[in-house]
Amino acid sequence: MTLVAGIDSSTQSCKVLVCDADTGDVVRSASAPHPGGTEVDPQAWWQALQTAIGGVGGLDDVAAVSVGAQQHGMVCLDESGAVVRNALLWNDTRSATAAQELIDDLGGPARWAKEIGVVPVASMTATKLRWLADNEPANADRTAAVCLPHDWLTWRLSGSSDLADLRTDRSDASGTCYYSAEADEYRTDLLTLAMRGRQPRLPVVLGPHDAGGQFAGGAAILGPGAGDNASAALGLGAASGDCVMSLGTSGVVSAVGEAAPHDPDGIVAGFADATGRQLPLVCTLNGAPVLAAVAAMLGVDLSRFAELALSAPAGSEGLVWVPYFDGERSPNLPDARGALQGTTTTNLTAANVARAAVEGLLSSMAYCLDKIADQGVDVERVLLVGGGAHSAAVRVIAPAVLGRPVDVPTPGEYVARGAARQAAWALTKSDEPPAWPLEGVATFTAESTPQVLEQYHQARTLTLGQSAKIFLV
Repeated sequence: MTLVAGIDSSTQSCKVLVCDADTGDVVRSASAPHPGGTEVDPQAWWQALQTAIGGVGGLDDVAAVSVGAQQHGMVCLDESGAVVRNALLWNDTRSATAAQELIDDLGGPARWAKEIGVVPVASMTATKLRWLADNEPANADRTAAVCLPHDWLTWRLSGSSDLADLRTDRSDASGTCYYSAEADEYRTDLLTLAMRGRQPRLPVVLGPHDAGGQFAGGAAILGPGAGDNASAALGLGAASGDCVMSLGTSGVVSAVGEAAPHDPDGIVAGFADATGRQLPLVCTLNGAPVLAAVAAMLGVDLSRFAELALSAPAGSEGLVWVPYFDGERSPNLPDARGALQGTTTTNLTAANVARAAVEGLLSSMAYCLDKIADQGVDVERVLLVGGGAHSAAVRVIAPAVLGRPVDVPTPGEYVARGAARQAAWALTKSDEPPAWPLEGVATFTAESTPQVLEQYHQARTLTLGQSAKIFLV
């Protein structure tokens, strides 16, 4: 049996899966936590990775290793390869003002969408580099190379201290705002713009199954690695026409396709996937915590919450939750707040409130799905994952609101599985990744309920006011 290893270095923890290279079967696994916060010493990732590798009994017997990791994080290195300052993570918002400055510097969001298919927001690397240049110019001057979390970990696994050996892949590079997924090339002019004239070294961008070096701890080759969303799509076996809808802390909708989006509103980000295709993506601020918050308000656990939701009729008798509990980024309405609309003396029941929360969250995801479809991406299948997919109410109601069958895979570590599949692909060098069957997929179907989406759109227009209509059409 040939073994491969996949690593998921997420915001919260590091997971390692050792898999059969031919079948994808998990042979052993382990994990270790990461510290909290929005800026982290990358050494903490390295220590967690070493702990997780120890937990799986080491990687001496694997033939290839690949790393999937959180996207956008800014890792700055000096000439010697030392970390200049703590990495700023995707969820660090101090660069929000810098994002708007960069948009204006290039001539507006439409120009960014045309040039690279992505409009800067605070999560993306280029905005963090602008913040660094303006607020820590000495650290910006010391920065000889910029890389992302998966790039840095792959480099450390190789044992190299030479900046010329830094490697990345298209999927992670496409989330920086200085790389075009459509043209498959860096836009160093945008990097220079972000850093106010500075131009540090960038990692070499590898192809989907290129080797990223040799594992210093054994005989394994290193795969190119990937950003977490692309790695999860690879782990799920998502192909052209497939949409991955993740209901975690946030909501993420991404679809594998051939068309590169150019959304001037900046809602659809033109990312790349891990197979050489495109992965247009929309991210919301509000995901599964919407359900948890409403369940807590009702004084029930999530199991009882699902029962209540399924006992109410479609449309919740006119009751609608607008699920912008923490503001929203898709559409970009950071100051918006959630609201319960359409209440009457007869429909304000626990069952309707619960179902309206599920329908409101899924209607928000449908908005994201429609925005991707507007960019010329045909979505034929929806794969529903994340903590929210554990809810029986979400699984049953999703196909009705989305108007499509919904496949729900068995819960698993799909980012790490995707990294392992990529590692196996780096061994075979085939045109396509190895065929790893996705076991335990449950398919849910339901009669479409367009009236739910219609009343949702009406409710959020009322909530946000007439001035918000431009974001809602």
